[in-house]
Amino acid sequence: MLLAPDPVEVGLVASLNHPGGNVTGVALLNVEVGPKRLELLHELFPAATSFALLVNPTNSAAAEPVSRSVQAAARTLGIKLHVLHASSEREFDGVFATATRLQAAGLVIGSDIFFNSQIDTIAGLAVRHALPAVYQLREFAAAGGLLSYGSSVMDGYRQCGAYTGRILKGERPADLPVQQTTKVELFINLKTARALGLTIPLPLLARADEVIE
Repeated sequence: MLLAPDPVEVGLVASLNHPGGNVTGVALLNVEVGPKRLELLHELFPAATSFALLVNPTNSAAAEPVSRSVQAAARTLGIKLHVLHASSEREFDGVFATATRLQAAGLVIGSDIFFNSQIDTIAGLAVRHALPAVYQLREFAAAGGLLSYGSSVMDGYRQCGAYTGRILKGERPADLPVQQTTKVELFINLKTARALGLTIPLPLLARADEVIE
């Protein structure tokens, strides 16, 4: 497996160290990086007091822990966080209209497998509504989103490949601890930043794994 939700919470394994069944693999950072995505937007808009978070309410294993962690980060930063919901493509227009009406300075998009399949649509709406947004995957920034910040998927695939080889040689999944990715990547779309009239601070540009122009 390669997934973002907590594999223990969704019932795939008994524990990370001792999976105990026929499933093991790699868990991507999800809840852990949600607050950091909000912090990145706040770094760009330090005077802003309102931001939004988009989650898929039908995927509670991902939506609920991310909502809690990002809301906690918002309280620490002293800003208002509006939690918005979408579980179908037709709801996206309403989400962006609501975020605009609420005067959210930016949108954090919670990691979700459905959102992964709608990256071009979501990025296009962010551009159309001139709403700075951040998501997990590089594909989002490449499609026109302002930022992406999350676990390296390629690093996760490499780890899964190594485990696959070990299982094919006879090791049991039950005995192979679930690995957690530690490498995170930041991608910035500089063309989108210019279109939004933003100047990305040089220290933030220096931290980026790739600047897309």
